[in-house]
Amino acid sequence: MTIEDHREVSDMDTACHCTEHRDRNTNAILYNILSQMEYRDPRQSNPNHSLFSHPCHCDRRRRVCLKKPSKTCQEASAVLVKTVHFMKNLPAFNQLPLNDQFSLLQKCWAPLFILGLAQEGVCFEVTDTPADSMLKKILLNCQESLDMEREQPTLAGVSKLKSCLKRFGSLDLSPKEYAYLKGTLIFNPDVPELNAALFIEGLQQEAQKALKEVGQPLHPDDHGRFARILLAASMLQTITPTLLTELFFRPLIGQADLVELLVEMLLFR
Repeated sequence: MTIEDHREVSDMDTACHCTEHRDRNTNAILYNILSQMEYRDPRQSNPNHSLFSHPCHCDRRRRVCLKKPSKTCQEASAVLVKTVHFMKNLPAFNQLPLNDQFSLLQKCWAPLFILGLAQEGVCFEVTDTPADSMLKKILLNCQESLDMEREQPTLAGVSKLKSCLKRFGSLDLSPKEYAYLKGTLIFNPDVPELNAALFIEGLQQEAQKALKEVGQPLHPDDHGRFARILLAASMLQTITPTLLTELFFRPLIGQADLVELLVEMLLFR
């Protein structure tokens, strides 16, 4: 067998076979109705891309939701409130222009929230999102379209989030280490259009210095700990705010914009 043959076999093994079941049912009346509805959607640039999600077992496409949404959403909301209060209670943050505060909040709320989940030890499980019947998809076509516009939580995304939480759990950060690490994330001078970028850069450097100094007495023989903390922090940026919003908060806030709610919380003194 040639190298090309091996590649073809490998591609066949890793290819998604989720369309096989759909192709076998193309004669179904409801399927034909749905297909016609798909192709009438002017936003669809690719006629082969379905407006309605078909069952898929690939981790990147496998849509999931919280197994215990009531309990987990309540815990997540408590973490988010603590996150905003942490920012509000920083004197240096309050000295910044309001526009800079809003920009930093929008940029850093997601990684701060993940740190909060790790610090509070919030555990959660997910399950496959129940598939709607075809009849329900027809009757609720408009709502389905709105849902599909947003990035839906996938098993791959949740697995990445859990891996990140596990990494911070293994680091066993102290409360002071968490606080200074949060400071390095809040005061991010790379956020576009900041009015006080130089001042914010100085605050970030101070937070990084304090983070390193506070960890040395706790782990005097672990010389690579600071580097591992920064590496773990870089993982936070790989988790999209949309994933966190849809997984933990969409069941509570409905169609509301989470960032707008966070700004209101920030302004409420």
